[in-house]
Amino acid sequence: MNSRIEEKILISGKQLTEFKEYLYTKKSKNLFPKRIIESLYFDNIQKQMFLDSEEGCVPRKKIRLRRYCDIKNKIYSNTKFELKISSYEGRFKKSIDINSFTRENYIKKGYLDKNYGMCEPKLFVKYNRSYLRLEKVRITIDENISYRKYGSNMFYNDDDIIVEIKSNINLSRDYILNLLPFQRIRFSKYSRGFLKVMNT
Repeated sequence: MNSRIEEKILISGKQLTEFKEYLYTKKSKNLFPKRIIESLYFDNIQKQMFLDSEEGCVPRKKIRLRRYCDIKNKIYSNTKFELKISSYEGRFKKSIDINSFTRENYIKKGYLDKNYGMCEPKLFVKYNRSYLRLEKVRITIDENISYRKYGSNMFYNDDDIIVEIKSNINLSRDYILNLLPFQRIRFSKYSRGFLKVMNT
């Protein structure tokens, strides 16, 4: 697992053009074509991962299945099983490629975690993601975010747009702030989606 810096910026649809123009003037480069991301988050019956995330506890964890879809051709590519860990040492992500059979097995049987016990699918999150690089920093822009409780057909749309800034842990935070001088926020699509859908 690799440790990294993650920072987030919240922008409105009206601000998106201005933000993209700023990146253009700084000579940012597209890394990959825009694609759809679908994430299915797991939690235990006590919703402990959600509660830990809300309280900012460390160590804490998120468990999810993630798959990608080409926007133009609507073709799904690889699926990943991912663990996102926040600890006193930093943030880490472990990502494993899995096949469709393994994905369905996790969904049907759940996942037994050594810290949280048996975890089952709870929240479905879907959005469009653009990928860019600016100097030594990777930037993603997430739009058209929607949330759905697992087992429900009711979607909740999010009007906000999330910009994520990701870099190597050894990169100076002052360097990142000077490169992208926008207000940072604490934001989790998982937590926001959980709050929106879990009481329905």
